[in-house]
Amino acid sequence: MTPARIPVLMADDDEDDRLLALEAFEAADVSLELRFVADGEELLRYLRREGVYTDPTLSPKPCLILLDLNMPVLGGYEALARLKADPVLKAIDVVVLTTSRADRDVAEAYRLGATRFLTKPVEFGALVELARSLRGLAEAGMAAVAPAS
Repeated sequence: MTPARIPVLMADDDEDDRLLALEAFEAADVSLELRFVADGEELLRYLRREGVYTDPTLSPKPCLILLDLNMPVLGGYEALARLKADPVLKAIDVVVLTTSRADRDVAEAYRLGATRFLTKPVEFGALVELARSLRGLAEAGMAAVAPAS
């Protein structure tokens, strides 16, 4: 029997970053199923099961969100604020994964409820290690977002 894969949702508008993350997660050989949205509005539609995201088998509730800050339509800060203001969605851990290293970005992300703030690695090997390091957080998130039995 194949172990269940843990859904992780990445919100990032950069297609190259998404592809590299997918390859890194596959290389890390972790049981994380990476899914993607391109901006904050799409992230919220996915999480609220709106539009093309109504089917939970095609759009499973993520146990972890990887959030870029600089996205069009609705940026990472605003998406994080709306997510953490939602009584149902606020339990999902959010890791800000961005190119910024600015102290003000780190402080704002934590103020809005981010679980972690990480700078995107520039080397593939470092991204693979990042994927491995997120497995425990995703597993913990799986317990937090699982429906009560």
